Amino acid sequence: MTSPSNDRRPTPAPSEAAAPSEAAAPTPSRNPPTSRPPLGSVAIVVLVIGVFLLISQYGYSSAEGKGWGAALSIGPVALIAGVLAWRWLPRWAAAAATALMAFLLVHYWTFLKTHYEWSDLLQQAGAYAMLAIGFGRSLLPGRVPTCSQLATQLHGPLSPVELAYLQRATAVWGVFYALLATAVVALFFTTPPRLWSLFLNFGTFGLIGLVFVVDHAIRHQVLPRRPGGGMVTALLHALTGGGRQP
Repeated sequence: MTSPSNDRRPTPAPSEAAAPSEAAAPTPSRNPPTSRPPLGSVAIVVLVIGVFLLISQYGYSSAEGKGWGAALSIGPVALIAGVLAWRWLPRWAAAAATALMAFLLVHYWTFLKTHYEWSDLLQQAGAYAMLAIGFGRSLLPGRVPTCSQLATQLHGPLSPVELAYLQRATAVWGVFYALLATAVVALFFTTPPRLWSLFLNFGTFGLIGLVFVVDHAIRHQVLPRRPGGGMVTALLHALTGGGRQP
């Protein structure tokens, strides 16, 4: 007769019974939500740009504001030049370049304050021309159109229909920025400085916003819906440094 003690089965150790199964571990979602840029960062960017534009317009509208306008026009350029000098040159050479630049700014400040609109012309027309060239170069064979690059970063792989539309959109944006650069130069020589500044500080941004709205409306009509927003969200991510989550 078998002893009852021989029928007993070994009981697993408490640590083994309580160990979780690796197969039961939760798996991450295949389609993680696209990160949204914080509204606080967007508000700060908009506020800084708005204050900059108002002060710039004040410089063109009042004789007392010439100094502020010149500082806003020349200050960022001088700051960037100083930073690059300290990054690219030996310390003694960077210090000498910074001292020379400071001397020239002080010595020629009266002249710069009177003619700083030429600095604005070069900066604004040059910036829009560079954007036009960038959009145009991205359409060359072997390159990825700029709008396709932005959409891919936001949504991932794109369909052939989307790629075809984004190629046309890139061409439209390139032509638009070329026309905007031309308008900035043409109005500089044909209109009073105050009116030119109005177009430069507010008209250009209004036109860019209008093209964004039209582009956004067309995309909603001709392209499939995608979660995570469209070009507006891409613009906000570009302004605030946000990115698409992996």
